[in-house]
Amino acid sequence: MAPADRQPTLNTPNFNTPSDPEPSNGSRDDNGDWEKASSTTNLEHDATQMTEPVGRAAPEAKVEHDSEPEPETFDKIEITEEDCYSELGFSFPSWKKWTILTVIFLVQLSMNFNTSLYSNGLGGISKEYNVSAQAARCGAMIFLVLYAFGCELWAPWSEEIGRWPILQASLTLVNIWQLPVALAPNFASLMVGRALGGLSSAGGSVTLGMIADMWESDGQQYAVAYVVFSSVFGSVLGPIVGGFVEQYLAWRWTIWIQLIFGGFVQICHFFLVPETRSTILMDRIAKKRRKATGENIWGPNELEPFRDRFSVKEILITWIRPFKMFLTEPIVLTLSLLSGFSDALIFMFIQSFSLVYAQWNFATFAVGLAFIPLGIGYGLAWLSFIPAIRRNIHERRSKPGDEKAQYESRLWWLLWTAPALPIGLFGFAWTIQGPPIHWIGSMVFASLVGIANYAIYMATIDYMICAYGPYSASATGGNGWSRDFLAGVLTIPATPFMENIGGRYHLNYAVTILACIATILVVAVYVIYWYGPALRQRSPFAQSLANARADNQNRRISYLPSVSGTSDSRRMSRTSTNASRSLNSRRQSQVEFRRQSMPRMGSGMVR
Repeated sequence: MAPADRQPTLNTPNFNTPSDPEPSNGSRDDNGDWEKASSTTNLEHDATQMTEPVGRAAPEAKVEHDSEPEPETFDKIEITEEDCYSELGFSFPSWKKWTILTVIFLVQLSMNFNTSLYSNGLGGISKEYNVSAQAARCGAMIFLVLYAFGCELWAPWSEEIGRWPILQASLTLVNIWQLPVALAPNFASLMVGRALGGLSSAGGSVTLGMIADMWESDGQQYAVAYVVFSSVFGSVLGPIVGGFVEQYLAWRWTIWIQLIFGGFVQICHFFLVPETRSTILMDRIAKKRRKATGENIWGPNELEPFRDRFSVKEILITWIRPFKMFLTEPIVLTLSLLSGFSDALIFMFIQSFSLVYAQWNFATFAVGLAFIPLGIGYGLAWLSFIPAIRRNIHERRSKPGDEKAQYESRLWWLLWTAPALPIGLFGFAWTIQGPPIHWIGSMVFASLVGIANYAIYMATIDYMICAYGPYSASATGGNGWSRDFLAGVLTIPATPFMENIGGRYHLNYAVTILACIATILVVAVYVIYWYGPALRQRSPFAQSLANARADNQNRRISYLPSVSGTSDSRRMSRTSTNASRSLNSRRQSQVEFRRQSMPRMGSGMVR
């Protein structure tokens, strides 16, 4: 971090010639051009009042009150969302938005496909490396646990550097780390490859953040529903494909197929997906305008030196942002724990499939096909959200001043679908005794579990993206961390839990225990819905973003420097900025600018 007393300088020409008369006070002419303020007294007075809030702190040097007036300088003008809204992701045509989203659908599908397909190679891994089945499961466990931390570590950098380079870097590394797994000469090499692959996965936090780049909060729900389906369906696609791979191919093909799919997705992303992060686009737009018109206009990331943005302190601030939000924002914490425990229950539930359907003598590929009802449940839940979203939109438009309508209405359909989780688990628990009971009954109840799982993930993610907008990648990173971490740590005990309850009905009792826990989670859904406003009031980051959005004509802002991990210079220069001001209204002289109130969120000037 650069010391506070260092000020960036901008060498600009002095447009006043000796023959030019000097105006009596700071004002603009008829053409809107800047004019100088000539009053030394006023300059000193204004500088005294406004030195602290504007730009960086002035150096601790003696002020020469009796010296000549300081030479005129011109401030760098920071571009705002309003100045270039038509060029940001929000204004992309619909076909472009949905093309981008379809590629993101495939990216998310491949990431979750990677987490689940490995399990179909456990038998071959155990046999080739002479390890137990439980030891072989450590490859799945370490991938999921480090995937959880990967989501948290990658997410904030997509907000600082951009979505495109971060996602490309993640996809590249994930594909590279498939090679040491597929070619592993020993079990240790396999574990290292799986660990690095999990840590390299950016996960849904970055892909979901892209939704906030292209849709305002009122129009995001259809896009969220689409991407959430890709996430949950990817975990089902793995076992469906993996059943055939396990039965007819060597275990290494479970890895090669992941690499082929991942390579295809990366190529699609490289060529079809542009950058969507607003701050990065604003930098590019500002550079383009300076080159074309010579305007003294700059992007939000151009106003501070590279070494300030990426100092050790700033790197640490950026990296801990998702963890800080998880621990200090009640919205993030409660919704993430709800989603995480729900996903952990369902993960343990699907671990029982191979044990359950062995009672009906299902072949290996048939056990994989038993996941289709779960996928059907996901599809039905997705379709059921379409009329629910329409209802939400109507309610928000009819009650624009009602915060519960703007936020908690997004959880309304979850109140009706969440009970499907314990109902599905209880029903599944007592239809899996084996013959003479038909297996179709258990699959019907499995589809109910799928409906509930999708609904919980969809509603919590939609709420968090609405509340955290440009920082939704960091916020949803906590959600992803909870889901993946809890699923990862339960990978090892899941099968022994199902097998060691004891007695003839050990599978029934094990799933019944999961159903009882699910009942408690459903109660939590109603508590969160009714106490949502209180949670938001106690979430300072969410409140700051909501206030800034209200000041910005209810449009999302690109950044919130006073809370996010930005350097001191940005925090000082962008405090309380006014995003509703147009570019022309901010073309004022340095002294005149000091006389005004500090601008509000989304715009500002740096000396």
